[in-house]
Amino acid sequence: MIGVFDSGHGGLTVLRALTTRLPGHRYIYLGDHAHAPYGARDVEAIYELTRENVERLFSIGCRLVLLACNTASAVALRRLQQTWLPHFAPRNRVLGVVVPTIEAITKVPWHVKSPPGDGVHETRRVAVYATRRTVESGSFPYEIGLRAPAIAVVQQACPGLVDLIEADASEAELARQVGGFVAESLAGLDGGCPDTAILGCTHYPLVATHFAAALPPAVEILDQPNVVADSLAQYLARHPEFDTPDPAQPAPRFFTTGDPAHIDPLASRFFGKDVEFERLASSGL
Repeated sequence: MIGVFDSGHGGLTVLRALTTRLPGHRYIYLGDHAHAPYGARDVEAIYELTRENVERLFSIGCRLVLLACNTASAVALRRLQQTWLPHFAPRNRVLGVVVPTIEAITKVPWHVKSPPGDGVHETRRVAVYATRRTVESGSFPYEIGLRAPAIAVVQQACPGLVDLIEADASEAELARQVGGFVAESLAGLDGGCPDTAILGCTHYPLVATHFAAALPPAVEILDQPNVVADSLAQYLARHPEFDTPDPAQPAPRFFTTGDPAHIDPLASRFFGKDVEFERLASSGL
């Protein structure tokens, strides 16, 4: 089984791409809605909440867990991989959504920690729209800079946007908020224009049309869920021990730490079809 974790609904956009790109696998989705959103929480709280929920997914047989949350990936993933996983579950793996995004932007594999010597990277501008905590982590500019220093990165925190999406705010309000964040980021470019925009939160694909309307027409918006799905397919090809399709092709199961009655209707928008969440028991799934 492949576990997919997010603080709330956002990871459903990634799960949707995974079920399209990699059908036949058994997926378990876990949303920590009781503690969402993570973007405004302190670093230690994000780490502990992420670790606890990964442990829950491990406990039911998900040997591979994807953090389908940019905040958890940027803040907690490296620490989980380096200090916790080797001792708690050395045969398991935890992946995130930031790594494949960096690879897609730089065209440089993650294991490469310095720019290629061929000088192929042209000067470009990349705008990153993300939660406050993801921006403060510095993951995107740091990792892009290691591999492609000619790429200039401008970051824009979008406080409150996740809350509005989770609250099913009106399209007019969402457009107004997104427009304000885009305008602020463009002002920081002194009249310049980004070549590419990264929607660095898995909630943001639901408001991608508003970002597209607010950004200049020539700006490419990176499709993070599909990038992540393609990257996971490549990972499974390299690590067949985690590639265990189920011939029965069961539907994903959805769990939450919150109240399913308040989650199902909006969650269906994220996933693209009706979903039914089950409440997480205190002892596990």
